[in-house]
Amino acid sequence: MTTAFGDLLLGNQRYARSAPRPLQGIARAGVTIVTCMDSRLDPLGMVGLRLWDAKVIRTPGGHVTADAVVGCILSTHLLHVHRILVVQHTRCAMASGDDGALRAKVAAATLADLGSLTIGADPDQRARLQADTTMLRDQPLLAEGVVVGGFLYDVDTARLEQVS
Repeated sequence: MTTAFGDLLLGNQRYARSAPRPLQGIARAGVTIVTCMDSRLDPLGMVGLRLWDAKVIRTPGGHVTADAVVGCILSTHLLHVHRILVVQHTRCAMASGDDGALRAKVAAATLADLGSLTIGADPDQRARLQADTTMLRDQPLLAEGVVVGGFLYDVDTARLEQVS
């Protein structure tokens, strides 16, 4: 075993002493949030929810990837979800350029060659958010009646704006 995770395991010991339990696996508020992996975002807190209220799916840029679609399908059929929020945010690296630009940034910073890795970057964030929400709304495998909204979170003001 490595000691690289020692501080996190100690943190887990503290957390385990006060963690709420037992929790059910459903989303009590009927919500799934698809959002970015950026550590500036608190997906539950930004909409006034708590640990057991929603399902959270994090992807680079908050894009609706194939895995995110699977999570949305399952959450709407099995986990009491009837609303899906797709939340992207301002000053996101995934909106700073296209895939080529991001691969070049990695190469410049680390000399690592990412080859032709598909990243999913898109500098037209609002259009991408609209496309992602439209694609999810048109997904025939979502449970009937599910409502999908697209939102932009401002990391400077902590405000959400509904875009689609």
